[in-house]
Amino acid sequence: MKAASIEASIQTVIVGNEAEIRALVVAFLSGLHVLVEDIPGVGKTTLAQAFARSTGLDFGRIQFTPDLLPGDITGMNVWSPETREFSFRAGSVMHEFILADEINRASARTQSALLEAMQEGAVTVDGVTRHLPDPFFVMATQNPVQFAGTFQLPEGQLDRFGIGLHPGYPSIDEECSILHRFRHADPLRAIEPVMDGGELREIRRIVREIRMDRRVETYIARIAARTRESESLRLGLSPRGSMHIMRAAQGYAYMDGRDYVIPEDVQTALPFVVPHKLVRAEQARLSGLTAADLVRALTEEIPVPSRLAD
Repeated sequence: MKAASIEASIQTVIVGNEAEIRALVVAFLSGLHVLVEDIPGVGKTTLAQAFARSTGLDFGRIQFTPDLLPGDITGMNVWSPETREFSFRAGSVMHEFILADEINRASARTQSALLEAMQEGAVTVDGVTRHLPDPFFVMATQNPVQFAGTFQLPEGQLDRFGIGLHPGYPSIDEECSILHRFRHADPLRAIEPVMDGGELREIRRIVREIRMDRRVETYIARIAARTRESESLRLGLSPRGSMHIMRAAQGYAYMDGRDYVIPEDVQTALPFVVPHKLVRAEQARLSGLTAADLVRALTEEIPVPSRLAD
């Protein structure tokens, strides 16, 4: 199975974080973009590079900095003195796999250059819309917003990321394994591609056809509604977020070899799909409750559908 091969390739470089790696592969196969947030040095970029090498897609890396301009990403029309006319110069987003590294080091104006690309798979420059490659996948990394030189990602940008990951520090044993793996060579160089764009398009088609019982759809809708009603949240889950839960649940079903979604797929997806999309109310923030804490508490109140075979 191609998905298992991708996981295995990443795990030759990344130690631990099995659930995060599985969520990353699920996002990739489901057509969801990924945001990885954590402190510098815990392997965010290494994870992205290992993943990109294993997929075999056309890869482009964009290093976000304060002086990066929207046209650097989307492309721009450039005047040619020889031809005495403007010609389009493609931007750095014109790849199948985009690593947006340290995305929150750029201004909101530059960050917004990815909005149309992530939602519609296209960029519009001077009124002309150009479609991006298919498949198209964005994996972005960001540092915590309290760090120097960072800008807050706007809610609309966060909502376009289907999966949010927080790798965290490794354990002592895991860190020893990291030191051992990188002692003599870089294991990244040994990774070989295990699929191509055509195979990914076919897998994404299969994932979208995975069956979902109406009661599971209602379960997702109730979770979304509960986040919108909660006094602990200033901004709940959008309908787009509900669709991301559905796609991720289909992805988990595919990874488990099923052609139908079960409630456990939804529950597995929730910690990765929902928290980064929510905005806590001031009281919840002052109480030290994280968005992940609130998601767990809210979903415990919602009945889980059962006997789906009836």
